[in-house]
Amino acid sequence: MSAGPGWYPDPGGQRGRFRYWDGHTWSAQTTANPAASLSPAQPPARRPGRGSRAGWWVAGVVALVVLTIVGVFAIRTVARQVVSPTAEPSSSSTATLCPDASEQTAGPQPEGGARVRSGRLSYPRLPAPFSSPKWDSRVPFGRDVQSQDATVETATNGGPSWVAGVLIARLLAGDGFYGPKQGATVVAECITAKFYGDSEVHRGDKKNKALTIDGHDAWIIESHLTFDVPDVRTKGELMIVVVVDVGDGEGGLFYASIPDTSPQFEQPARDALAGLEVSG
Repeated sequence: MSAGPGWYPDPGGQRGRFRYWDGHTWSAQTTANPAASLSPAQPPARRPGRGSRAGWWVAGVVALVVLTIVGVFAIRTVARQVVSPTAEPSSSSTATLCPDASEQTAGPQPEGGARVRSGRLSYPRLPAPFSSPKWDSRVPFGRDVQSQDATVETATNGGPSWVAGVLIARLLAGDGFYGPKQGATVVAECITAKFYGDSEVHRGDKKNKALTIDGHDAWIIESHLTFDVPDVRTKGELMIVVVVDVGDGEGGLFYASIPDTSPQFEQPARDALAGLEVSG
């Protein structure tokens, strides 16, 4: 199944903008009024990637358009606002746009293994007080999510109410991704939409750029978030989102969150980031 030519909500995430799909490629041109816009005369040619990567990006674009057609990307009102003063305008993040990870995709980790793995991506396993790797349902679009966290605040029932955490997950073409930059942008916005309840989140990006992870193209978004979540002492934290093109039609996600009240966990998170490897 493929989508016909036409104007569709910008897959790059620009709020209120539409981009033209000619059945094979996206145009460079965008518009705020597709009903009054002519189709671009010469959409840009696809730029081939290394090995099989081009197939992932193109398939991801088509998948995203199909989802648009069936209404997954209908614009809805968000219960609370995410403020990103340094970020480019982007589409609304809703529960529909940011589906939970599926527990059925979580694979077992070797007991006491030196590395935490998800698909082809892995990082050096963090020692205590970080937990053993476990599944996290909140990760948007995540497959085979592997998460380690350390308790920062404890609830009245004795369980953790706020944590520092590091995780990795797989991102597939069918989830609507067509490149590291777009993938990181979508995941970062979904995280701020899902992880903080109805609280308003202010996001200040410190890094938003391309990089290389173990010889593979990647994109990093590093931000400081501020918020006021009821019954949580922490009012801000560091967010690191990295999406890596791991090849074979797949992307890899690295995510870390370090509350301002527990800066001692920032270095382990950065060590995990520095130790990312792509296998196979």
